[in-house]
Amino acid sequence: MQPRIVLDTNVLVAGVRSRLGASFRLLSALGESPPSFGIVLSVPLVLEYEELLHRHQRVAGLTRQDIRELLDYLCSIGEHQEIFYLWRPVLRDPKDDLLLEVAVAADADAIVTHNVRDFNASSTFGISVLRPAEFLVSIGGTK
Repeated sequence: MQPRIVLDTNVLVAGVRSRLGASFRLLSALGESPPSFGIVLSVPLVLEYEELLHRHQRVAGLTRQDIRELLDYLCSIGEHQEIFYLWRPVLRDPKDDLLLEVAVAADADAIVTHNVRDFNASSTFGISVLRPAEFLVSIGGTK
């Protein structure tokens, strides 16, 4: 069974801002067939993605249409997870709690983020926290 992950917004933004690095490779791998992993989303998480993509739109060289298409694509391939129980506050940042709640509700394998230290309490819930390069290595991708 393929691993299911929750992508932190910082990975999504890094992946669209630069074609160099593990974040871009991770986003590119979403289009593979057969997929080597799946992503889990919630409505609040997609709204957070949208807000940050618009904030970085100019630097990333994206149009509003590009952002809409990317979000539509993520929603079409991602597994939608409803949140029935809020675990807040567990982490220092409420926006990080949002990611943890999705991961816990979906019984996801990992949260993929550049801010690993921000998710120390995730281990309490059995959720791994990995950087994009670490996750790619864990699924047999290259570093």
